[in-house]
Amino acid sequence: MTILQCGSRALNLQYVHVMGILNVTPDSFSDGGELFKHNKLSVENALERAAQMVKEGASIIDVGGESTRPGAKKVTLQEELDRVLPIVDIISKELDVLISVDTSQPEVIINAAQLGAGIINDVRALSVPGALEAAAETGLPICLMHMKGSPQDMQDAPIYTNVIDEVAAFFHERIKACAEAGIASARLLLDPGFGFGKTLEHNLALLNRLDALHDFALPLLIGTSRKSMIAGVLDRAVDQRLPGSLATVAIGVMKGAKIIRVHDVLESVDVVRMTEAVMHERGEWCE
Repeated sequence: MTILQCGSRALNLQYVHVMGILNVTPDSFSDGGELFKHNKLSVENALERAAQMVKEGASIIDVGGESTRPGAKKVTLQEELDRVLPIVDIISKELDVLISVDTSQPEVIINAAQLGAGIINDVRALSVPGALEAAAETGLPICLMHMKGSPQDMQDAPIYTNVIDEVAAFFHERIKACAEAGIASARLLLDPGFGFGKTLEHNLALLNRLDALHDFALPLLIGTSRKSMIAGVLDRAVDQRLPGSLATVAIGVMKGAKIIRVHDVLESVDVVRMTEAVMHERGEWCE
């Protein structure tokens, strides 16, 4: 798959793309609350942050209205709608960028698509009742992520016999479910879900053997930015994890990931371009 059609936009997967994280939540693990003023979401702040990430080289802005960090509290559907939809609407109108929506809820999927979102990024892999049907109706690409358990309990001693095999088996099941709902595999991307029900050892094994997931012949998206796996190796606080995060970006690109989801766009774009230049032994990024 070279071209991924994302609504009115086309994503060329011949190259690796950086997806900038725009969490419109008060409690995400790294940047929660940054876009809030006096406990109220600031649409202006969100647009400014999105514009900055586009300027830094992000091809995609991923808008999320629900924190899925370990132990995160559930949000109501109305809260998520109120957070996400105004941001999707203004970015769609003001910026020339592909919008992804990080959601599991059918109503958010449908409404975000109508406002201009081009990708559905679902940590629950369309398992919420009605999500398969909603995603099928939009005609948009969907990223299916693997998560063992739920955000409330996923890090309570997760156990695998073989993490690679079990993640692959999960994807087989969800791809089949999508096909039965009328969603062609050409619309799918896969995310192994770093930090979502995995120990440090599971995360390292997944990153080291990411190329094992190429058997699906679907684009891979990874999100390791600032996550606890960095702290597990380097013992760094969240605001000191940039070097470790960038190492995982380089490894992910070399292992065949096509979309890298990050907080630190500028630095990650440089790493992606340098890694691609080395891999392909050509210098189109080097002017």
